[in-house]
Amino acid sequence: MRKESWETFRSAGFLWWINRILHTFGWAIIVAVNNDSGKIAEVYPARVSYRGFDETSEEEGFLKVSEYMKDEAGRLFEEIEE
Repeated sequence: MRKESWETFRSAGFLWWINRILHTFGWAIIVAVNNDSGKIAEVYPARVSYRGFDETSEEEGFLKVSEYMKDEAGRLFEEIEE
């Protein structure tokens, strides 16, 4: 196991992906970012009334997850074989 940052999780597109699933149940993981520093200030679960994302967010999310899979596929396969 290796601890990772919320920023790494977000940049890989995983926060978007998980929130797509959570929206089904009226939930989301919220990431509050400090306006001055741009750093993550807080992360928490929340009940939400909306379901899904706009088209631009969907395109960006699928691109990030696809890039992650392309870049990490070899390593992921090696980890499974260990």
